[in-house]
Amino acid sequence: MTTNKALTDLADAGVSIWLDDLSRERLESGNLADLIETKGVVGVTTNPSIFQAALADGEAYAAQVADLAAADSGVDDAVFAMTTDDVRAACDLFTPLYERTDGVDGRVSIEVDPRLARDTAATVDQAQALHAAVDRPNVLIKIPATVEGLPAITATLAEGISVNVTLIFSLERYRAVMNAFLTGLEQAKEAGRDLSTIHSVASFFVSRVDTEIDKRLDVLGTEEAKALKGKAGIANARLAYQAYEEVFSSARWETLAAAGARPQRPLWASTGVKDPAYPDTMYVTELVAPGTVNTMPEKTLDAVADHGVVTGDTVTDHYGDAAAVLDALEGLGISYSDVVDQLEREGVEKFEKSWAELLDGVTAALERAR
Repeated sequence: MTTNKALTDLADAGVSIWLDDLSRERLESGNLADLIETKGVVGVTTNPSIFQAALADGEAYAAQVADLAAADSGVDDAVFAMTTDDVRAACDLFTPLYERTDGVDGRVSIEVDPRLARDTAATVDQAQALHAAVDRPNVLIKIPATVEGLPAITATLAEGISVNVTLIFSLERYRAVMNAFLTGLEQAKEAGRDLSTIHSVASFFVSRVDTEIDKRLDVLGTEEAKALKGKAGIANARLAYQAYEEVFSSARWETLAAAGARPQRPLWASTGVKDPAYPDTMYVTELVAPGTVNTMPEKTLDAVADHGVVTGDTVTDHYGDAAAVLDALEGLGISYSDVVDQLEREGVEKFEKSWAELLDGVTAALERAR
């Protein structure tokens, strides 16, 4: 494990450091193994944009593309095979960590096809297919927190499959996600499943909230508006942790915990700073709280290792401040509900676009190989 002070302090404060990236090149070069050893990385998340970028590197996948072309695989089957192979290899790399942490960390996430984000039944079917194809106990299946995704989350967990719930922007939706999680565990318990083997994280997006709200504050241009820039994302996440503490101290949760259930950990996603005017470590050092995950792009991980200052819990004493930020934004006419609804739509659209580019790239590669 790392001897870097900032990263060690982060882990000691209860934050699991996950890398928000995966590629075959990382796996084959030993880069990911090195990050586990030197930077304290204990998990990996992927998404359609990450796979699109990874598979754009034709050289790393050339041999498999040739085999798939020779087998006359269609593009969807080819993408499924390549992505699940990468995730399986990463799961194997993390197996010792997974075993050492009793299944809490050493986790690798793979997302359902983003085109299914509004289709509950198809999402459940693909979650099961991905879980079976990767065939490793430390895989997490990513399901978006759309309205249609909520019952899919419940159904997947009820089958004993561990889930990473993604694309959460609003506090209201986050509460619905936690309810879907608890309902899934209740159904799994009724079916006689071992609850201790079912894990979940809830990926609450951070920087994108600031990007959208800062745009609206810039339009207003007042001193009051300027003073609120860069504050909404962290405030929103801190209030999410307050909701997490409330739900996971409830009688409903205690009943499940007594049966062996593990809590669904909050995961801070989109933690790379988009505005260069802000400290490049702020979505890490300002969101330190026990029992959380922070999934970082490598650039952010390097910044924290280089000059991050971790001072312990920076969340639980700031609920009042966080609520005041969101109230002030509403007072300026910036609608919280409008912002989070827009961000969810754009999040799904972004992943759909990346997936389309991925399919186009793999189609062209298959044709060249043939």
